[in-house]
Amino acid sequence: MLDRPVKAVRHYPFTAVVGLDSLKLALILNAVSPRAGGVLIRGEKGTAKSTIVRALAALLPPVAVVPGCRFSCDPAAPDPECPDGPHGAEPAAAVRPARLAELPVGASEDRLIGSLDLERALTEGVKAFDPGLLAAAHRGVLYVDEVNLLHDHLVDLLLDAAALGTCYVERDAVSVRHAARFILVGTMNPEEGELRPQLLDRFGLTVEVTASRDPDERAEVVRRRLSFEDDPEGFAARWAGEEKDLAARIAEARGRLREVVLSDAALRKIATVCAAFGVDGMRADLITAHAAVAHAAWRGGAEVTAEDIREAVRLALPHRRRRDPFDAPGLSESELDDLLGGPDEDPDPDPGHDPDSGSDPDSSSGGAGDPGQRSNPARDRASDPRDDRSNPRGDASDPRDDRSNPRGDASDPPGTDGEPGGRSGTAGTGTPAAQQPAAQPGEPYRVRPLAVPGLGTGSPGRRSRARTSYGRISGSRVPLGRLTSPHLTATLRAAAPYQRERGRTGPGLVVRAGDLREAVREGREGNLVLFVVDASGSMAARQRMGAVKGAVLSLLLDAYQRRDKVGLVTFRGAGAELVLPPTSSVEAGAARLRALPTGGRTPLAEGLRRAAEVVRVERLRDPSRRPLLVVVTDGRATSGTDADVLRAAALLRDVAAVVVDCESGPVRLGLAVRLAARLGGEAVRLDRLAAGGLRDLVHDHRRAA
Repeated sequence: MLDRPVKAVRHYPFTAVVGLDSLKLALILNAVSPRAGGVLIRGEKGTAKSTIVRALAALLPPVAVVPGCRFSCDPAAPDPECPDGPHGAEPAAAVRPARLAELPVGASEDRLIGSLDLERALTEGVKAFDPGLLAAAHRGVLYVDEVNLLHDHLVDLLLDAAALGTCYVERDAVSVRHAARFILVGTMNPEEGELRPQLLDRFGLTVEVTASRDPDERAEVVRRRLSFEDDPEGFAARWAGEEKDLAARIAEARGRLREVVLSDAALRKIATVCAAFGVDGMRADLITAHAAVAHAAWRGGAEVTAEDIREAVRLALPHRRRRDPFDAPGLSESELDDLLGGPDEDPDPDPGHDPDSGSDPDSSSGGAGDPGQRSNPARDRASDPRDDRSNPRGDASDPRDDRSNPRGDASDPPGTDGEPGGRSGTAGTGTPAAQQPAAQPGEPYRVRPLAVPGLGTGSPGRRSRARTSYGRISGSRVPLGRLTSPHLTATLRAAAPYQRERGRTGPGLVVRAGDLREAVREGREGNLVLFVVDASGSMAARQRMGAVKGAVLSLLLDAYQRRDKVGLVTFRGAGAELVLPPTSSVEAGAARLRALPTGGRTPLAEGLRRAAEVVRVERLRDPSRRPLLVVVTDGRATSGTDADVLRAAALLRDVAAVVVDCESGPVRLGLAVRLAARLGGEAVRLDRLAAGGLRDLVHDHRRAA
């Protein structure tokens, strides 16, 4: 029985998208061979990422399904454990278009994997399962917009399904499994934060997209979009011929996929390239091989060539290279040319073979198969600053950054705020403060975890305790809506006193809807970590800024791992500046931190007031995300009065705070400690930040103003 026909929703045609050739190729390779592993599309907003993905489904070959099966079983090989089965040895067949299922960022776990109708199961004894998006995407495309913002527990479910090709649903002793094999396509804006490395590696191919800077091309984009908005049906009809031709070519390429030969020489070349680029694990080799075969089938070739490998490597390796978490993905085209023996050369199965010996000309490309003759991977990586293991960020050494004393314990010179003699307009070098070069950050290190006290309800993360829809069970309550996570013990306890009046005569309990209880779970949330960094002359004069930046960089790395939003306020000279508005992109914070200039007086009160304003605005935008204030300073306030600092600190007394004390030298004034007391927070010395001197939890310092 075929599904009832519905009126098709017109999407922008795939072939009408202007430019984006690499992205189109990556999507086409996955349409030809789903083993290519999906596509991650990274790019700025407004670059047609979602548009082109939604247009992909129309190009996929239709799929044969068992009629009435909600899990899209293939009639030629039905799933013997399908929840809608068994389907029999030779079930009937129906043909439908391939589906594109969209997973919203705010979707629940039940929406993704499906759920049992728990109320019917408990009150009627009926086992009813509603499939989720993984079932809808089976043998099609699962599209996740803003995949980098996806909650961690949904990411874990996606990882399991992508690895196993199967979705498991476990609900209180009831187990359901079904096949879930799909092309995973995700889009993201890197400015909003990076992906977890585990999910990043699950995407077979990745593409960076940017808006064209060519005025003619930009004008054509707008022209076509306006035409589509005015008449979607007419616009689609004008491109129907090209869409049909492209779909037919994809179907033909998929048909010849098994005929493409991947020779040992080509496979060795793939392994050589992956090893030389230092990628982790073996998934890169497998994905590159699948993509190269798909590219050969797409161009109509019978055998994988060096050009097929080149295109596959360009798409499969950039996001898999070993790199600092704050670095963007990248691939050296010149190194790739060296490893492949030039853009026009094919792999050589025998590097020492004479090309004039009369053998297959495609097997004599001049010794490209011998990595020792083509390149020295260690030497090549040493020449690439992104791969310098001793200096992951590729920063030049800074004579002011004392590597032998990374925590900044140098003794303080005479003077108070900028240089000996106390002049605040310079930073101890005689150079005007505004012209001081930015100090390079010290090496990042592991810091002790910080957490906001109490129990929050914010976005899932890994920092502070919170009530969440996942995690350990901490109690029960009456359901606020539809029951999704029952607490069986509490439900039975609620029903037990009423069994006699409900007329129970046999074994078992009579359970009514009012007896149902749901589990209350406790997990972790992400917070807003707002850094307030002193960039005044007193910090630069004591040559501490490299160590301070290293400490903040370490805390940023911790925020990246704990799925926090971060913001950066700096104060120097006459005022304070919001250098980085709150964002999920800690990479942006690291970049702003490295370029941070120093010098001038210390307007501490201005920095605190600016931080209070940032917290106020963010609470309006997202009331459930709790802030954590991290003030990095030596406590010297040479601009303004102590009364100004007291009034500014009072604005932040309800915010969990930590003051990283950067004061150094044998004689300490304790100014940062007094600042922490004013904020109702805790102070920790810079040189003890990584040595276990910081407690796991920030104490609850809320007290009457």
